Amino acid sequence: MAEKEIRRDYQDEIISLMRGNDSPRVIHYKLDDYHASDIAQILEELTDQERKKLFRVCGKTLLAEAFECLEEEQVGAYIVEMDVRRAAAVISELETDTAANVLRELEKERRGLIIDALDTEVRQEISIIASYDEDEIGSKMTANFIHVGLDLSVKQTMSELVNQAEENDNISTIFVEDEEGLFYGALSLKDLIRARSTTDLNTLIVTSFPYVYANEQIDECIEKLKDYSEDLIPVLNEDNKILGVITSQSIVEVVDDELSEDYVKFAGLTAEEDLKEPLGQSIRKRMPWLLILLCLGMVVSTLVGAFERVIAHLTIIMAFQSLILDMAGNVGTQSLAVTIRVLTDENLTVGQKFKLVFKESRVGLSVGLILGVASVVLIGLYLMFIKQKEPLFAFAVSGCIGVSLLVSMIFSSVIGTLIPLFFKKIKVDPAVASGPLITTINDLIAVGCYYGMSWILLINVMGF
Repeated sequence: MAEKEIRRDYQDEIISLMRGNDSPRVIHYKLDDYHASDIAQILEELTDQERKKLFRVCGKTLLAEAFECLEEEQVGAYIVEMDVRRAAAVISELETDTAANVLRELEKERRGLIIDALDTEVRQEISIIASYDEDEIGSKMTANFIHVGLDLSVKQTMSELVNQAEENDNISTIFVEDEEGLFYGALSLKDLIRARSTTDLNTLIVTSFPYVYANEQIDECIEKLKDYSEDLIPVLNEDNKILGVITSQSIVEVVDDELSEDYVKFAGLTAEEDLKEPLGQSIRKRMPWLLILLCLGMVVSTLVGAFERVIAHLTIIMAFQSLILDMAGNVGTQSLAVTIRVLTDENLTVGQKFKLVFKESRVGLSVGLILGVASVVLIGLYLMFIKQKEPLFAFAVSGCIGVSLLVSMIFSSVIGTLIPLFFKKIKVDPAVASGPLITTINDLIAVGCYYGMSWILLINVMGF
């Protein structure tokens, strides 16, 4: 709590500073005493004029660091408030991937003016990143890294590091290129500092260092990125030359974005929504799956209607319909979550997929048996003592519920596994066709199983 109050005081100080009468030079030096995150947090609290004042007097490096703490959409809105030259200067200080994403947020005319005002080198770096689709890992890389030649000595490498560090501050890992400019390996700054001047640089280089290709799909290489604890991972082009690096912060953002994307897909949405999104746009995102599920729901209702005579004859069984549907849905969703998680491994063999289906069916059988037996006992006692039913009738109904639970849970486990495997096979994102669809299919099976079992066991066999 105390830490939050201190941070709040810092933000109040910055706001007071921007609303005071100090000269631009004094404000510039005072702002340098604050953290970029605090400056980022107060931007929305300032008026348009106060923000423009801050953009003019704040150092471009500090301002860029503050923008790195915000979403690209927010940064794009603030960039519009600056004149073209100032905007270009700040964008030049951003991480290359952030700069490319911010420029995408701007209108074409404004974007063109800012790009023209950028230095040639910065413009080329941004254009390389902007050339990759948002789903490709190249769109997330930055050109902020250190690279040296293989033929240098330890002393020459240290000198080259110092020279490049003026423009690039990602210095924890140094990447090595061979005589043809191809990626050869990497060495850590710690090992370089510890090395003697007579040490052979080759002995410090890790040639098995992880890397990715710029045109790889993010969802295909995300596991590779997560498996390594490196601060920087090089991104190569098709000629095996280093284009840029993925930072640990970018990896966290990529993983978070993928999880958010999967979350909305599980909900049957086509994209994420936010608080500012127009009503019509939110409706358009939700309607496609809801219409499909409405049709499937009508099929479920039609199936229930087919057992109208059974329900009319044994009205008490309606009280336990939701129990069957909910438990089948829960088991199917659990199997789905496990399958989606396993499918992130692109090297999954056919044998492993069959093993997954067999394992989930065994899980469905096991939990179905346990819950089925529990429901036979508990529901039977409930009907006997609470509803005052005959013991034979009470346990006949509970037995029907127990068997229905067992069968529907086995089917739900298998379906929750097979459907995402099928969609993965036909190159459709399994998360898109997952949650709502599988839940509705499980409802179909559970309803058919429950009322079918009631008709066969309770009416035809036992004659109730």
